[in-house]
Amino acid sequence: MERAVFMSSQARAIDNAYSPELKVRMQAYFGEMPCFTKFGKEDLRAARDVLLGANYIFSTWGMPALSREEIREYLPSLKAVFYAAGSVQGFAKSFLECGVRVFSAWGANAIPVAEFTVAQILLANKGYYQRLKSGSCEKWANRSCTVQFPGNYGAKVGIIGVGMVGRKVIELLKPFNLEIYVYDKFLSDDAAVALGVTKTTLEYIFSECDVISNHLANKPELRGVLSGELFAKMKPGAAFINTGRGAQVDEAGLARALSEVPTRVALLDVTDPEPPVPGSELYRLPNVFLSPHIAGSIGNEIQRMGEYMFAEFEALARGEPVKYEVTLEMLETMA
Repeated sequence: MERAVFMSSQARAIDNAYSPELKVRMQAYFGEMPCFTKFGKEDLRAARDVLLGANYIFSTWGMPALSREEIREYLPSLKAVFYAAGSVQGFAKSFLECGVRVFSAWGANAIPVAEFTVAQILLANKGYYQRLKSGSCEKWANRSCTVQFPGNYGAKVGIIGVGMVGRKVIELLKPFNLEIYVYDKFLSDDAAVALGVTKTTLEYIFSECDVISNHLANKPELRGVLSGELFAKMKPGAAFINTGRGAQVDEAGLARALSEVPTRVALLDVTDPEPPVPGSELYRLPNVFLSPHIAGSIGNEIQRMGEYMFAEFEALARGEPVKYEVTLEMLETMA
């Protein structure tokens, strides 16, 4: 019988991702599955006998970044890591360099992010955020807004980054009569045609689109790529949505653009740092709507990631095609 272990610095995260019902199915295949939550040198030595026989790791948030030396010494029988969460950038490289296959539930985690984004896009096109009554004031901002909003018929939506989440957003927007423009230097012309979108520049998206949504990969070279100059081009009633990464945004430039044209709005699920520092303009500006990084899987949605990873293992075990394997080459461009 092949052996598998759970591994995460957060035992609760394992319980959230792998439901009791799923654990029963997994243990029917693997038998007892120990859960490792500490990864110092002494902890690894203490667990050595169990780890030596482990063929598979099932993990989620809190997966340790083990070195190649640690993997070779303590996990010589390891074949694959199944990660019931999204980005594997924090740990995957050393495993892949040791010949261990890595699988991620990024496809499952993309679903709630895309749903969250699409909900915001549809509301933004109605001018919902500019006319939303909040607090204790008596306000009914129906026709009093100084700009016209397009509604969800013929509006222009800009998608920045067409990875897993960006593609899912485009898919979910299909039933609506919207013009979708995309910026992604890795997207081919043929792929854009197949998706039914128009490739364009960041300058066009910021100056012409009614809603702009960021889904760029989390790469150091993209820090600040969404500049103040771009935000200054936004239409008077445009909305900027960020469920990608806060570091990609010139937040000072964004704040300036929102201050200069108060009918623009920003819907920020991520910031840099997170949360914003005390005194940040993002707290004070009435046209900034902050949510505390909730677009990704929460609550019952987390269990979907565990299900995806065990399904991926089952496909691998049966010799069937897998869907969510990560390679060293993919690490160069993915979130």
